[in-house]
Amino acid sequence: MRRAVLGGCAAGLATGWNVANIGAIPSHLARSYGVGLAVVGLFTTALFVTHLAMQIPGGRAADRFGARRAALVGLAITVAFNAVALGAAEPVLAIVARGLTGIGTGLAFVAGSAYVRESGGSPFAQGLFGGVGLAGGGLALGVVSQLDGWLGWRAPFWTALVVGAGGLAVLVAAPPDQRRLRADREVDVPPGILRDTRLYRLALLYAASLGLSLVVGNWVVELLHRNAGVAKGTAGAVGALTLLLGVVTRPLGGWILRERPASTRAAVGASLAAGAAGTALLAVAEPLALAVVGAVLIGLAAGIPFAPAFTGAALARPDAPAAAVGLVNGAASLVAICGAPLLGLTFSLPGDGRIGFAVVAGLWLVALALLPSRHDLAVRPAPV
Repeated sequence: MRRAVLGGCAAGLATGWNVANIGAIPSHLARSYGVGLAVVGLFTTALFVTHLAMQIPGGRAADRFGARRAALVGLAITVAFNAVALGAAEPVLAIVARGLTGIGTGLAFVAGSAYVRESGGSPFAQGLFGGVGLAGGGLALGVVSQLDGWLGWRAPFWTALVVGAGGLAVLVAAPPDQRRLRADREVDVPPGILRDTRLYRLALLYAASLGLSLVVGNWVVELLHRNAGVAKGTAGAVGALTLLLGVVTRPLGGWILRERPASTRAAVGASLAAGAAGTALLAVAEPLALAVVGAVLIGLAAGIPFAPAFTGAALARPDAPAAAVGLVNGAASLVAICGAPLLGLTFSLPGDGRIGFAVVAGLWLVALALLPSRHDLAVRPAPV
């Protein structure tokens, strides 16, 4: 089982790396391609769009052909199109390559999660998988920026290629899938999965926890720089806390589900309340110590719902667990794609973004009001 968890985590690490690697050197990329930062932003948008589009189809592929096999295909796609991006001196070609890379990351992430679960991994192992995925993004931001002087504008793509190839090697050495594949070999989305209200409750929860933290993380640097006069380097360090602390709390959420199941719903509810409080503190923007506390609260809050949401989705649809997880995971990507530009627009309103952050704080509370039941969060009655 440990080798399977390691293999799934390798897929999660490569996925997180590809999501964040462009953000490490956006100005250098803009100069090298001869474009503005807005165009460089499309590199990440293109990946997120296809990553989102692959969530349910990727889960269905894992259910039909096996999670490990699907994860291997996903990582192979990311490696192949990062290799294409290395030679894409034209921005349009690079954006296309990034969009195609998103097909691989979407497939690899959903399949990696399924592989960990189907190999006997506990909710803690599922949380560990999620934490490693977040760590991949944080590591990419740190490592790519250090290699900028050596590898130049190709640093994001070279590193993603190496990390993806390493993930492939680990997965190849991992044990075969344990879950028996379905005999009917359906290719369509399972009947009723898009009408299953349990999944939408979990999707709303996960969209609030991860999606809103991604949206806030994208704009907290600008907010602190404009409203509190914080240097961008310091503001960036504060903003990083909104994601990096999830590396700790994603496994913690899995541990709570496994060892303290009766406390799971309370822990998830508390995390949403903490996210709302943290976002409200960031909206105040100053003093800096208050903003740091807000970023810490968001970072800790964002990770707790991961394992209960993913485990609950898989248990809700045992006929197609990976496809169910894909639907839940896709909700966070959708919020990030739509929410980031909308929050950016509020910087043109009075308050320089504070109004937008206040609205996001309210959205955390909406998710709290619609908190899924204990049963939806994979808490099952103790055996008699």
